[in-house]
Amino acid sequence: MDSKKLEILMTAADLGSFTKASEVVGYTQSGLTHMMDALEREVGFPLLLRSHNGIRLSEQGRQLMPAIREFLQANANLENQIRSIAERKSEVIRVAAYASIAMHWMPEILYRFRRICPEVSVDLRMVDHALEPYELLEHGETDVIFASRQSGRSCDWVPLYSDWLYAILPKDYPLNGRRAFPLQEFEGQEFLMPYGSFDLDVRAALEPVGVRVNEKICRFDDETVIRMVGRGLGVSMMSELMVRGRTDGVLCVPVDPPAKRELGMGTGARRSASGSIQQLKDCILEFIGATQGA
Repeated sequence: MDSKKLEILMTAADLGSFTKASEVVGYTQSGLTHMMDALEREVGFPLLLRSHNGIRLSEQGRQLMPAIREFLQANANLENQIRSIAERKSEVIRVAAYASIAMHWMPEILYRFRRICPEVSVDLRMVDHALEPYELLEHGETDVIFASRQSGRSCDWVPLYSDWLYAILPKDYPLNGRRAFPLQEFEGQEFLMPYGSFDLDVRAALEPVGVRVNEKICRFDDETVIRMVGRGLGVSMMSELMVRGRTDGVLCVPVDPPAKRELGMGTGARRSASGSIQQLKDCILEFIGATQGA
């Protein structure tokens, strides 16, 4: 059964005139009349009664109208679902994440997300600069960021994880039984500062206690910094996620007073998130909940 013919039948019956219906549906009056004649031949009985006063449904037409409306609604629902699936099949969510988050979180998150949204692609971009995710978001070059919270940067922010900071020390550093490293003890030591504006998180911990370090900017990755510390070339401070799985050859000790950076998920401020992005949020919240509960 041609749904277009049924839609026109319903329109003509509602308006009571082929002339008015032709204006609404975009057919000529004669074309619309021929289409209704063909529909009546198809069903085998008259659906409309014609007179000089216009048209109205026949008794058989009135009996069919509830089923016709139900059929057209079901057909519209089917078309909407087909369109939704087709749109999601071509949907790509652009994600920018710190290297540490990309390494330790994203494989499991993307695995979970693919199970519920297999038709949505995720374009993951790993960044090595603390502010780059925010810049990409502000310029519309990414849809979702995973980063540490930075003051003065505006986005819709979802806090996820407290990433505690640790002193990174040579193996032979004299801790003398201490289980925490006083931040004041960094004073005067050669300090290998993480590169890529990650010093923002370090400075946020040092400045409140007035510690000034003998800073040496490292223009290489975190693993190289850790190895340099292991060779006695200085000390450093990094978050737990940055050093996870890389602490052979060094001491990794919580700092005192305790300090942390807040990791979270950001999307464009005042920009409505798609249903798929919301599902991605649900996946990360589920993952973080399972991680913290383990």
